[in-house]
Amino acid sequence: MPSQRRDNPQHLVFTNQRVTSVNVIVDTFVAPACLDDIELLFQDGFLLLISKPSKLFSLSGKNPLNKDSVHFRLVKDFPAAAMVHRLDFGTSGVMVVALNKQVNAHLTKQFQQRTVVKSYKAVLHGHLKEGHGVIDYPIAKDNSIFPRLKICLKSGKPALTHYRVEARLHSPPRSVVRFSPETGRTHQLRIHSQAIGHPILGCDLYGNDNSLRLSNRLMLHAESLEFMHPISGENMRGVCPCPF
Repeated sequence: MPSQRRDNPQHLVFTNQRVTSVNVIVDTFVAPACLDDIELLFQDGFLLLISKPSKLFSLSGKNPLNKDSVHFRLVKDFPAAAMVHRLDFGTSGVMVVALNKQVNAHLTKQFQQRTVVKSYKAVLHGHLKEGHGVIDYPIAKDNSIFPRLKICLKSGKPALTHYRVEARLHSPPRSVVRFSPETGRTHQLRIHSQAIGHPILGCDLYGNDNSLRLSNRLMLHAESLEFMHPISGENMRGVCPCPF
């Protein structure tokens, strides 16, 4: 069963809480069952490198019907597993998972200090004019358009994405792009692609009718992740070949 577009207003409920004067947003999106398995790429006593399938949450959603997630599955075999970072629901690819609090804190610090090197592959709608470049647009939350975010020069947090076109496809025109984000903002690659006029195929939040119909999944994949092992100090590189 195909997933429903999450930007459809009928799937969002806004409740005004008079006591706190804060809008409480309830996301009633229910994900279809993900039948794909998580692939274990590397394991030692301190961390895991895994491959997340598309259409699986990194963490269980607030909606109890969205319990299935990477974390929900992993804690059955690794009770202390902690999610150091997340990938969007539709994004597939490599993730690092901590197996104790010390490792989680060390890896989290590496992400915060931007020493983790991330590489993604994506297929974008249309042909980008330049073969490579940098997308520098700050990203901000806006409850009025939840669950989407927005580009906002005034209130947004800095977000920087390097890109390189690897191939230009035709009929219809598409671009295979390598993304190397310096920051890790929520929805960063998806909203940055939209901002330059070339949304990622299959993106339900930041696409258009043409880009959405060209793929039944989000064409975004985390292909590699490089970081320092928190205990051994060894340079680690997790690689997960792109499935598209």
